[in-house]
Amino acid sequence: MDIGAQAAVIRQHLIDPEICIRCNTCESTCPIGAITHDERNYVVKAGVCDACMACVPPCPTGAIDNWRTLPRALAYPIEEQLLWDTLPPEQDQGAAAASTEVEAATETPPALAAAVSGEVPFVASSWSSTLPPWSAAHAYTNLYGAKSPAVATVAGNYRVTGAGTASDTHHIVLDFSALPFPVLEGQSIGILTPGKDPDGRPHHARQYSLASPRNGERPGYNNVSLTVKRVTADYQGNPVRGVCSNYLCDLQVGDTVQVIGPFGALFLMPNHPRSNIVMICTGTGSAPMRAMTEWRRRQRRSDKFQDGRLMLFFGARTKEELPYFGPLMNLPKDFIDVNLAFSRSPSQPKRYVQDLMRKRAVDLAELLRDKDTCIYVCGLKSMEEGVVLALRDVAEQAGPPWETLGAALKREGRLHFETY
Repeated sequence: MDIGAQAAVIRQHLIDPEICIRCNTCESTCPIGAITHDERNYVVKAGVCDACMACVPPCPTGAIDNWRTLPRALAYPIEEQLLWDTLPPEQDQGAAAASTEVEAATETPPALAAAVSGEVPFVASSWSSTLPPWSAAHAYTNLYGAKSPAVATVAGNYRVTGAGTASDTHHIVLDFSALPFPVLEGQSIGILTPGKDPDGRPHHARQYSLASPRNGERPGYNNVSLTVKRVTADYQGNPVRGVCSNYLCDLQVGDTVQVIGPFGALFLMPNHPRSNIVMICTGTGSAPMRAMTEWRRRQRRSDKFQDGRLMLFFGARTKEELPYFGPLMNLPKDFIDVNLAFSRSPSQPKRYVQDLMRKRAVDLAELLRDKDTCIYVCGLKSMEEGVVLALRDVAEQAGPPWETLGAALKREGRLHFETY
């Protein structure tokens, strides 16, 4: 590297490890693979990041929006960032300001356009909007942090999957009593697990989507609910014991829990009473869908509902492993259009949510053409590509090409992903 390159000043993108809740949103939305992580930290590769800002709006905590101006030769390497517990202090900017060469991206083609043109591999999450629906209520965020968490009391803990199934999923109710904790459907909270990790550090917060509507799991009470699956194996099937999931699933009524948040200002349901909501989820990704459905159900009972349609595509391995199966089946058919996909039902072919979306193409296409329709996708990250491809197929059978429709959904805050 020549002397001029070494002297160049860069605006290095960093992630604050104290605030980050390790939700993987930044890495999943980065269109060029500039973000990576290990079991401890999420970090940004200085030599790859082009400051396109695609990761900043979706970050639920703001941890991603940190920058340091410094000579390129002094850029923090990945290996150092992975060991941080806190961000390094701001450096003296005198030397940096004296340089006239500051390297930063000034105009980067959006990931959306790149994916369409074939310049980069197809990235399903690039279609997710960085704006909430226009009619969404105002979301309060980051009211409580790790240094001053809210304390909630366990008011209920119920298993919501069939007994004897591998999926031990619980519905957990947390009560905040008189402590202000305003939330909206689609938001999430962080849970602080007691104890230390193997390195002697406090466990970092784990993020869980809210399964209850804005006026509480029980209407008029200051409480929220979560949908938590007990983790006993990793994605490769190796035995593990999920730190926070097991802690939550083992809680008893009366126990107290430290909570941070709330988080999220994008994955919010529309308030417009005639808006249609298409919900696509798997497993515990049903939590925000339950919250939205329950709020609409309460609105309907209070005569505030004005013909907005609900359509749900819900996937699980079997009927017994699908959370809330019983209550879901009891919802009126004229209130919500329920489509269930089971991938491991005995003597039945494997079916996934994208299969049902194509099967219901005529009805789904009608909703896609309606400018009052919002679409929400929540569950395992592996479902993203199949869902977007199914949306593309449905759109191209009966309406404008997906490049046109998808761009409009993204621009208007009507297509949102929350995957993990």
